[in-house]
Amino acid sequence: MIGGEGGRVYDVAIVGAGAAGVGVAVALGHAGVEDVVILERHDVGASFSSWPAETRFITPSFPTNSVGMLDLNAVVIGTSAAVTLGVEHPTGKEYAEFLRAIAKHFDLPVREGTDVVGISKTGDVFRLETPAGDVRARHVIWAAGDFLYPRLEGFEGSDLCRHTATISSYADLEGDDFFVIGGYESGVDVAYHLAKRGKRVRLCDAQTPWRAETSDPSVALSTYSAERMRDADFRDRVELLPETRIAAVRLDDGVYEVVAEDARRFTTSVPPLLAGGFEGSHTLVPELFEARDDGFPVLTAQDESTIVPGVFLCGAAVRHDRHIFCFIYKYRQRFAVVAKAIATSLGLPAEGLEMYRMWGMYLDDLSCCGQECVC
Repeated sequence: MIGGEGGRVYDVAIVGAGAAGVGVAVALGHAGVEDVVILERHDVGASFSSWPAETRFITPSFPTNSVGMLDLNAVVIGTSAAVTLGVEHPTGKEYAEFLRAIAKHFDLPVREGTDVVGISKTGDVFRLETPAGDVRARHVIWAAGDFLYPRLEGFEGSDLCRHTATISSYADLEGDDFFVIGGYESGVDVAYHLAKRGKRVRLCDAQTPWRAETSDPSVALSTYSAERMRDADFRDRVELLPETRIAAVRLDDGVYEVVAEDARRFTTSVPPLLAGGFEGSHTLVPELFEARDDGFPVLTAQDESTIVPGVFLCGAAVRHDRHIFCFIYKYRQRFAVVAKAIATSLGLPAEGLEMYRMWGMYLDDLSCCGQECVC
């Protein structure tokens, strides 16, 4: 029984109404797939709304130029976060507003406050369990995002730390001496904002991401972060600790001791801040995807599960060999691929997707550039 729907079976159920869910939903419409439902645990753009108030996109938003390139943070052709919001580096809350505007404009069938607690398949039909009743569909697109699922483990005492994803505003943090574990984008972000507030910060990383010899922000720091590291307050108040892998964090009489694997020890009176990244929502449904050696899902050339046909993945967890699609401007290139695969399985021509090819986006394969990471 489907809550209030009788025996209805949708062509597609999308789990998640963030950048991936909204973007692929519009692509499905362009492919002629209209019998769609979007199930969102919170509200549209919730993972972005949860960012610290000061955090901004490291990728800039800029209106479409003369050769037709998209705004880097757009998820739908013909839209621009820069135009809608009037800012170049949106905050998370601003970007969530942008996604809500797109969902409203395209009249996307989003069911907010709908938590998918289980997915099973009988024959050719999926059953998505929610507290309000079951939803059935012929195809499922998992687009539940990453930023609501912080990586909290990894060393002894990690539970004594506070993950940066749980901070509503850096202005709320009390204390003067902060130790940040993780020197990638989130770590640099919190260190920068604390330094601007006159705080002393020690920023460590197991490697040296701020010196990586590559231009790909999937591997090295973005230009935006590198620029902020040159800020006078950052240089004066942030101590960088490269090649510092943390083994343990301990609390003794109100003092936190951070122990590195090379036996160096650091102390602070405030909980260390953990900027160790995110698990990714695909870890919530391990039964739907075969896992690669690095933990990311194994996918077909159409981003479909190799063990549960009919389940597709959209978002930052998409990987193909050594191609990394962890930014919006990267994984949005896969929307048309998924939409075309589903439309084809439903017997639809998907002719409306040809405009994606004209905009330099994927439609059939991975032949864009042949580099290790998608440019």
